[in-house]
Amino acid sequence: MQFKDHFSRQSSAYSRYRPGYPARLIEYVAREAPHTNLAVDCATGNGQAAASLAEYFTAVVAIDGSFGQLARAVSRNNLHYVAALAEQLPLPDASAALVTAAQAAHWFDFERFYRECRRVLVPGGVVAVWTYGRLRVDESVDAAVDRFYSDKLGRFWPAERRHVDQAYRNLPFPLRDRPTPDFSMQARWSIDEMIGYLGTWSAVQRFEVITGQDSMAELREELEALWPADRQTGVTWPIHLRLGNT
Repeated sequence: MQFKDHFSRQSSAYSRYRPGYPARLIEYVAREAPHTNLAVDCATGNGQAAASLAEYFTAVVAIDGSFGQLARAVSRNNLHYVAALAEQLPLPDASAALVTAAQAAHWFDFERFYRECRRVLVPGGVVAVWTYGRLRVDESVDAAVDRFYSDKLGRFWPAERRHVDQAYRNLPFPLRDRPTPDFSMQARWSIDEMIGYLGTWSAVQRFEVITGQDSMAELREELEALWPADRQTGVTWPIHLRLGNT
């Protein structure tokens, strides 16, 4: 099947600027699994979630279709990277306790992905998929970022992005859906880190490939007026988790 690669082009920036997932989230997901022998992280990117899962599981298999992302992935002794797709998991039947997808499930062929989850998971195995919403800083910065997101980039967002905007509420999830706690990511960033992160958005990359223009010139100028160069500021992302058993 065709791999929708929205991130190889910016794999270096992705590795540098994408925020890490909170330890509380990873611990919660890991402890919901029926055992800790094996977990698989789908569309792992540079291995952010997989590396954290490796603290709880004897082995973690982390897959991604992007060689550019895998080349920059975090290394752990019990973490094994494979170039593969979530719809074609390189695992035997009934072998894993947990399948995760962090900020990625909205790109998948849902029917094929969940069929693979049922195949590779042990009885009572867990699927956990999560996404994070638009970052929040303060009223003026949020307004500037929201205008950029909708007005400048609106038509350049892939259709699948709607699932992120809907906080995964309408994401197909044909499992026994379980209630979960609230989670969020936190960071303290300089203006350069903020600009670097925004540059990893798939719509930014599509805008620049299609138009040949710098999509962020106006936003950069606007944010620099709101965010002193020598100041680090708190940034928050709400996390939306779907978790269920096969």
